[in-house]
Amino acid sequence: MQLGLHMEREIMEQPEALRELAGRLPKALDKLHFRDYDQVVLIARGSSDNAAMYLRYLVEIYLQIPAILAAPSVGTVYGSEVQYRNALAVAISQSGESLDVRSVVSAMNAQGHDTLAITNSPNSPLADEAGMTICLEVGNEQSIAATKTYTASLLVAYHLSRALGAELGDPVLPDLAWMTTSNEAAVDAASAVMECQALFSLARGISFASAQETALKLIECALIPCQSYSLADFAHGPMALAHPEVGAIVFGRVPDNLRETGCRLFQPPGADDAADSPIREIIFSQFLALEIARRKGIDPDAAPNLNKVTSTY
Repeated sequence: MQLGLHMEREIMEQPEALRELAGRLPKALDKLHFRDYDQVVLIARGSSDNAAMYLRYLVEIYLQIPAILAAPSVGTVYGSEVQYRNALAVAISQSGESLDVRSVVSAMNAQGHDTLAITNSPNSPLADEAGMTICLEVGNEQSIAATKTYTASLLVAYHLSRALGAELGDPVLPDLAWMTTSNEAAVDAASAVMECQALFSLARGISFASAQETALKLIECALIPCQSYSLADFAHGPMALAHPEVGAIVFGRVPDNLRETGCRLFQPPGADDAADSPIREIIFSQFLALEIARRKGIDPDAAPNLNKVTSTY
């Protein structure tokens, strides 16, 4: 039996799911009552946290207000409540079950802030807790790995930024041709990636979310240790490890000083710095994790020590 059949199917469902979601989002967002905010507070875990990172860059670049990644343990572990000022709280969770994410939303409701849940589960506790909800409606995900729920969350982040006032055009979504190109690039890269003594996933700016998500996918699906860094932080120390037996998956432009190390470089097709690039470029990483998992005889649909729904507090 072929391993990772659920993951493969869910990867391939993304073009249609994203196209349908893009058609629904403008109307859904028009129904919500946003106002002018002084900051956006983002609450998420796992892949959803990487989607929140993408939203942070969109908000700060195009709306020019601070976007803060909340640390739920400030409240759940230390019992302290951060006092925010005129904020929109955006909680991202495919399951809507995480207790610590909900606790931050509850605290922000009590402070009188607007709260928005982005979830694939419209009847979840998070959707009930938040004042507003956008449902992904991309269908059930059976694989441990978040694939279509991740790109759908990115697409909501993009359209949410536009609804809040960002001057952005319509995003270019992955189509079937893009899926084929990304899959072929992943298959071509897989052997070389597996040969690397160490592996890094790198980006700077709007694609940093893709670097983070790539490392997570390789770890949870293919059991490949991969460390993600901002290219700026990588230059401040970890680059000392770069040599021809070390690999770097790079999103966006490859700095000259990284090329000069001689490390093995891997890039997704059509790498650029466009605002909508993360919605497309992560497809390469999903296919790469799936391909390596299969070559290693690992089933990415049932990663060890992991559950599809993870509840932390």
